[in-house]
Amino acid sequence: MASLYNLSKSTVTSAYSQLFAEGYVESRAKRGYYVSDLYFEPFKKRAVCLTKSTPKAYRYDFFPARLTSDSFPLKLWKRLYTKTINESLDLGAYHEGEGTLGLRQEIAKYLVTSRGVNTQAEQIIICSGFSDAMGLLARLLQKRYTYFGMEHPGYHVARKVFEAYHYEIEKITVTEQGLSLPALKKSQAKIVYITPSHQYPTGVTIPIPNRLQLLEYIHKIDGLIIEDDYDSELAYNNRPIPALQGLDKYDRVVYMGTFAKSLSPALRVSYMVLPQHLLPLFKESYDAHFPRVSLMTQRVLEAFLKEGHWEKHVRKIRMLNKKKHKLMLALFKEKLGNTYEVLAQGGGLAILIMPTVPFNWKKFHTLLEQFSIKVYLAKERSGGEFEALRMGFGGFSKEEMKEAVTEFSKAWNASLAPS
Repeated sequence: MASLYNLSKSTVTSAYSQLFAEGYVESRAKRGYYVSDLYFEPFKKRAVCLTKSTPKAYRYDFFPARLTSDSFPLKLWKRLYTKTINESLDLGAYHEGEGTLGLRQEIAKYLVTSRGVNTQAEQIIICSGFSDAMGLLARLLQKRYTYFGMEHPGYHVARKVFEAYHYEIEKITVTEQGLSLPALKKSQAKIVYITPSHQYPTGVTIPIPNRLQLLEYIHKIDGLIIEDDYDSELAYNNRPIPALQGLDKYDRVVYMGTFAKSLSPALRVSYMVLPQHLLPLFKESYDAHFPRVSLMTQRVLEAFLKEGHWEKHVRKIRMLNKKKHKLMLALFKEKLGNTYEVLAQGGGLAILIMPTVPFNWKKFHTLLEQFSIKVYLAKERSGGEFEALRMGFGGFSKEEMKEAVTEFSKAWNASLAPS
């Protein structure tokens, strides 16, 4: 073969060795190589699909949890990346499953001073987004709890995660003062998920007396509270309300936080503060062995917090979105007149509105599609009877918002039913 094809003998030998290693040929002593018995149908050519379906691109998308791309401090992030990622990093090892100590220490400092959370770095677990943190918690608690209580209406992702781990879901009514404690007591739930500072999606806040009563009840039944503080930094009319966890003297609250709403959802960095009595459960679990967020992201974020950039960034984002929030309210008043009411506002990245006059919803949705406008209904993702349009403003520049609300108002006003 070497002579026939003008190849070196080592090339031919190497080819036969590879065929032998993969099992296509077998070697027989003093006789040579023979083709192995291969039991499969002849290979068939498959057509290569070069196109794929993509979601419709809307001109104006009122997504209720989005930031503009230029709100991310990209130049600073690149500088910190270059400064931080150097030879001192050990990229040949698996690092702490709970996250790097430096980042956890910086998050602990921030939570203690800004959110009133009682925590130490050892209690903090760095996760890859909210759903990852909830999935980890659901696994840790599977042997202790069967029933999962959550606000109704409430955040659909929390429900879906615990459903995936086969918990029985108990829907707890939300009132004007947040989660209904009498409704919780009637349920079988010993673990309950709440958004106490800015309820999702109604925007209501649990007052201090109700928080204390909830903590007493959960302690009494040997239960657990999952506190989701998802957009705590984005309060526009008042100072951010301190975390419920700071009132907990029984070690019964798991505190959830994320960098998605104020920094970037694309980074996929969240964290949770575990009560001391749950730390052994985590350390004994498989999840404790491997980090959930890349080392580079953690180290850059650590520098971002340590050098004071995070607090400056939060102030900037809060001020920027406060102006957008005010502008959207003014545009609604100008374009929609007295045909609507605001159901929730003053925080986060969306304002909730509903018509106060007879309204043709079918025509409204048809016109929105014609105008290439995307809106989001609270009931679609939150369940319950609470209905509202969740009008996100964080993803628009001021000029884009004026255009978007103007086009939206055309569909809205055309859908008003004759009196």
